[in-house]
Amino acid sequence: MRNLPCPQCDIHRFHVKNREGKFLVVTVNENYEVVAVHAEELLDGYDLSIIYCLGCSWQGSPQSLRAGRHRH
Repeated sequence: MRNLPCPQCDIHRFHVKNREGKFLVVTVNENYEVVAVHAEELLDGYDLSIIYCLGCSWQGSPQSLRAGRHRH
């Protein structure tokens, strides 16, 4: 399955945060599902509604990757 790219810098890796401020590296697939890069890492407790690009300042929802919408 293809991973969706950042609309600003075109890389495919993002991170999500949990309440303690810890980060987890993720990708977003064609179904707009957030998936941990390392399969053994669990997404429980992480806010999946906002993803942050690892390559630039872009942040937004997984669904916003489709439309190329972004906010700084």
